[in-house]
Amino acid sequence: MQKTLIGNPTAAVRENVGQWLDLSELAGIELTSESASDPVERAFSGTAEGWKASGPGPQTLRLVFHRPQSIRRVHLEFTETEQERTQEFSLKCSQGGSAVEREVVRQRWNFSPQGATREVEDYAVELDDVRVLELTIDPDLGRNRSVATLRRWMVA
Repeated sequence: MQKTLIGNPTAAVRENVGQWLDLSELAGIELTSESASDPVERAFSGTAEGWKASGPGPQTLRLVFHRPQSIRRVHLEFTETEQERTQEFSLKCSQGGSAVEREVVRQRWNFSPQGATREVEDYAVELDDVRVLELTIDPDLGRNRSVATLRRWMVA
């Protein structure tokens, strides 16, 4: 019988750090808002608490690459320790010279301070000639009472 250890997915993310793109060099960021104490750079460095919007409601963060990129992996982490809520996010990309956005993934997650306080998503993708990668977060499905946050965003 052949045996293969598959390991912990979160540990695999840390082990493969060398594969991640240096987004500070390769892209600019456009966003709808940010808290002065939790700027967007924190989500890309993986330090502290990440990014936080300046107010409630849906938010958009858009990576605009200086040169087209091939993307094979997208890693997102969200945390919520204070309130119960359902969040939905979508990830879209624009490829080539087209302004048309293609939806890559749409995901909902239920946060609960008594249990599910962390969402980690790691997607294998086949995206070539990517010029824009856009993340839209609706922190509470249109109720506009919760503030969007993003702990970490990495791209390989």
